[in-house]
Amino acid sequence: MERVSAKKHLGQHFLTDLNIAEDIAKAVSGHRGVKQVLEIGPGMGVLTDFLLQQEWDLHLIDIDKESIVYLNKKYPLLKDKIISGDFLRYDFGEVFDTPFIIAGNFPYNISSQIFFKVLAEKDKVTEVVCMLQKEVAQRIASPHGNKSYGILSVFLQAYYDIEYLMTVPPTVFDPPPKVNSGVIRLKRNEVEKLDCNEKLFFRVVKQGFSTRRKTLRNALKSLGLSDSMKEDPMLDLRAEQLDVASFVLLTNKLESSWKE
Repeated sequence: MERVSAKKHLGQHFLTDLNIAEDIAKAVSGHRGVKQVLEIGPGMGVLTDFLLQQEWDLHLIDIDKESIVYLNKKYPLLKDKIISGDFLRYDFGEVFDTPFIIAGNFPYNISSQIFFKVLAEKDKVTEVVCMLQKEVAQRIASPHGNKSYGILSVFLQAYYDIEYLMTVPPTVFDPPPKVNSGVIRLKRNEVEKLDCNEKLFFRVVKQGFSTRRKTLRNALKSLGLSDSMKEDPMLDLRAEQLDVASFVLLTNKLESSWKE
């Protein structure tokens, strides 16, 4: 079969190192006994081959029409499980009525959007094993107090246990990207709902990091802090200094101060 041409506008960089592909596939643990796996952007199936060896109930989704044609020829037995479509807009209820795992070599240009979609589907997505730009991978896995810690770190760590697994050099891709890649694994934790107003929590986190060099007192000013809340010592900190539990506490304090 002819090779699929990598398309810059889709952020495609095809992995060529079989050992790394095998390591990524082996990192899929089947968290909570889940057997269904959705691979995002399989391209020419380098990772797919190793996922199939592990006998997952595998589905593939790719927005690239050329890849879809290639995959249908390469994997005739997966014909009914190869989805031509945009992961970001896809209604997973059409395919998965039970929990599933996400795996893949994520396009750099939409990796953050993919994770916001994962958050929206967090009650179904039990595990994510993926490769993406190293900087983004480190940010997601970063503990609080680190400069790379940010909005996505807090949101994902609220609902997932996250591990940074390995760094992958540009030389193992065709075409090679200009940056290193990182592989991470997320496993759904036991938190069904945060112990606070979740809508307000997301707002507080976003606002807190909007001016990350400033203290939370300044960053959260637009939320309308009460006089008593303005004196709270938590607001002397910067957003990057708070872990998930601290953001939950801060959210509850803010909501309580408005009710006083």
